[in-house]
Amino acid sequence: MEHTAARLGRGTTVLRSVRLEPVLLIVTGAALMAGAIAWPADARGLASLFWAAGTVAALPPAIGWVLAALRRGHAGVDLIAVLALGGTLAVGEYLAGALIALMLATGRTLEAAAQRRASHDLRSLLEHAPRSAHRRIGTGVATVPLGEVAAGDLLVVRPGEVVPVDGRVESAAAVLDESVLTGESQQVERIRDEAVRSGVVNAGGAFELRATATEQDSTYAGIVRLAQQAGAESAPVVRLADRYAAWFLPLALVTAGLAWLASGSAVRAVAVLVVATPCPLLLAAPVAIVSGLSRASRLGVVIRDGGALENLGHARTLLLDKTGTLTCGRPRVLDVVAAPGRKPAEALRLAASLDQYSPHVLAQPIVDTARARGLHLSASTEVTEEPGRGVTGTVEGHRVSVGRLAPAAARPAWAKAVDNRALLDGAAVAWLTVDGDLAGAVLLRDPLRPDAPRTLRRLRAAGIERLLMLTGDRAVPAREVAEVLGLDGVRAELTPADKVNAVRAEREQAVTVMVGDGVNDAPALAVADIGVAMGARGSTASSEAADIVLTTDHVDRLAEAVTIAQRARRIAVQSALGGMLMSLAAMVAAAFGLLPPAVGALLQEGIDVAVILNALRALRVDQAARPALTPAAEALVHRFAAEHDDLQDVLDSVRDAADRLSDTPGPEALTAVEEAHRLLTERLLPHEYAEEYELYPALAPTLGGPEATATMSRAHTEIERLSRRIATHLRLAHADGGLAPEQLDDLRSCLYGLNTVLRLHFTQEEESYFSLAPYWPDRPRSCPTAGREAPAHRGGGRVLQEPLRAGEDGDSQPVLPGPARAGRASRGPAGWSVPRAVSASPRWSARCSGRRGTWRRPVRPRRVPPDHAPLEAPPMAQVRW
Repeated sequence: MEHTAARLGRGTTVLRSVRLEPVLLIVTGAALMAGAIAWPADARGLASLFWAAGTVAALPPAIGWVLAALRRGHAGVDLIAVLALGGTLAVGEYLAGALIALMLATGRTLEAAAQRRASHDLRSLLEHAPRSAHRRIGTGVATVPLGEVAAGDLLVVRPGEVVPVDGRVESAAAVLDESVLTGESQQVERIRDEAVRSGVVNAGGAFELRATATEQDSTYAGIVRLAQQAGAESAPVVRLADRYAAWFLPLALVTAGLAWLASGSAVRAVAVLVVATPCPLLLAAPVAIVSGLSRASRLGVVIRDGGALENLGHARTLLLDKTGTLTCGRPRVLDVVAAPGRKPAEALRLAASLDQYSPHVLAQPIVDTARARGLHLSASTEVTEEPGRGVTGTVEGHRVSVGRLAPAAARPAWAKAVDNRALLDGAAVAWLTVDGDLAGAVLLRDPLRPDAPRTLRRLRAAGIERLLMLTGDRAVPAREVAEVLGLDGVRAELTPADKVNAVRAEREQAVTVMVGDGVNDAPALAVADIGVAMGARGSTASSEAADIVLTTDHVDRLAEAVTIAQRARRIAVQSALGGMLMSLAAMVAAAFGLLPPAVGALLQEGIDVAVILNALRALRVDQAARPALTPAAEALVHRFAAEHDDLQDVLDSVRDAADRLSDTPGPEALTAVEEAHRLLTERLLPHEYAEEYELYPALAPTLGGPEATATMSRAHTEIERLSRRIATHLRLAHADGGLAPEQLDDLRSCLYGLNTVLRLHFTQEEESYFSLAPYWPDRPRSCPTAGREAPAHRGGGRVLQEPLRAGEDGDSQPVLPGPARAGRASRGPAGWSVPRAVSASPRWSARCSGRRGTWRRPVRPRRVPPDHAPLEAPPMAQVRW
């Protein structure tokens, strides 16, 4: 990486000439100041000499810049400055010449400073690159050049050091700062065998890393290669200035000539050239575009050059791959189905206990889900794996296998139902057998990215008119994803060549962006106007072929990149046109003799400074691009996102109870319904209450008020209503000694309906609310990027809510589930207390789902021991909040 970092200076002309510009600024400034001192002392000849010397000093560099532009094939917009400098010398306007020289030197120096500031984040990628690694040799550690590290080497990463190559954690855990790659400031923890990308910083103690790639094949080296090409001197950026210069330059020359002819005074012509010096053209576009590049890099979006940023700013068609782009790219557990007489959690535990020894692509999601749900995995022995069939071993004295069933194997009715569901959902099935008997099934599917719907809505709002999916996947699952996301079209079962042809066809209609992550996407990325690679987990080939690489595994960064590109281009055009309009007004005044050359030079200097400062606005964050969450609200999002994962077994139990009622509505089915009701009462309903009273009020300011969460509150009411209906059925069953036939249809309907409402509600919250957080926790059901936060209800207890006392300002607080307090709340069912009323607060007074109420601050969770008497949820529809 040393030889790549050494090429940092090739990025821009500014960096190559950085030592010349300060010298020129000092010389021209000193000449102007010396003349200003000599003039009042009645040494006007000496003052003119100083000013002339300053003018002459600026001529060679100015001519050099013109010739350099011509050599690159661009019109030399510095030509007006050269003519103005020569004109002032010819007509004896030495003060104006010195001012133009100072203006030119100041503009170039400001441009260099602005470029350095704007490209700081891009250059820091190169400066951040490690040069060596610590390789463990026996019991010692030797420092070796990075180029000598090979895949398989055991490395030691010390505290504060940069991870040198891609690898896997060999120690128990590693605490890392991944902000350089992802733009996310939170530290993350990677446990043993988790992958770590090069370029991240060790924020904890020393740990051992098993290298999986060499220096050149690692993530950070690829990003460095892209960053080297980012700079202000991209052809499209220069063309942006040249497009305006194409008419501005001849207009300035014609105006100067007409002023000379009309007045007979060469001084007026020189005055016109002085105020027409095209510094706004020279500075506005590069500074604004490079500022946009810098802003994007802070978010984990590496853009190859300013041309890609400029093109992205007026793209109208977006083509997206499915797997890894719109979906997470890795299978996740969709559902767990257990055979009659078994529980889904036990089936998942047994499957994960065996799969923890398997390298199969479907094994790790099963293990991750089991661990996320707090299941204890047992050790397995005599583990063998047959390719294409599955893994077999002994778990707790039982012969267990996970994998495919033989095509001729007999399938009971419940297994046939699993096959049908897998077909309808486009899911894969891992079958579990225990001692030769079919015991359960785990359904897995590549889920939709939680941030994908919001991203596509933002892209449409940003001006993307056509959204298409190009995928090699089957047509049925592709169409399902397209319908969920509201895409304009989908083309499935495409080969890489088919994708290239599709991209070419779209390019004929509009500026086209192609987004992908796999090797098969690389040709299409190269053909598109702008290729965007999902670089966090995508292939090296796609990253090398792309113009833009998302170094963080968040597709919503693409929407932010489009917004940044549009804003940077808008500011560039605004600065260039604004500066030229001011220059045109000054040219007219100079042509009529209202502006002498010296005054015109001072005016032009002010125009240049204004243009540069305006262009630097592209570095600032556009607050409208993403609603900003408070730190407290963001912490709540992370907490409830983690709780969603832990509650998946509750949803599974509801579905399992409904299935058992359909199969054999006897005592076993009643037991399943009772278990589902227990989990609903002890875990899910307290979670929904906490969302209602903690999360939604915290999100309301960001979303525009409580009305934004009204529909979700209505879903809470429906969840509670169905739960109470299930409880009523259980009371009737206990009174009659079992489930009556007339109960079955309604109870099944309640259970299936509740399962559907819960899954839809969870999905809506994740897409609409949880995706607002810039940092998404490591979640088995989503696309993980960082360490997982422990959910509040782990450890065997039930999370209830402890009401807060009245605040110091005298405002009363809502009383949530807990012991009833006289005068504060009415008695709810089974020990829950329901707030009678809450005093008005101007900030949170609102009408939400027909309920008017207030909110002051979130409640504190308290833990109830596992042996506490079971509680029923209070009716949410009766709560005034």
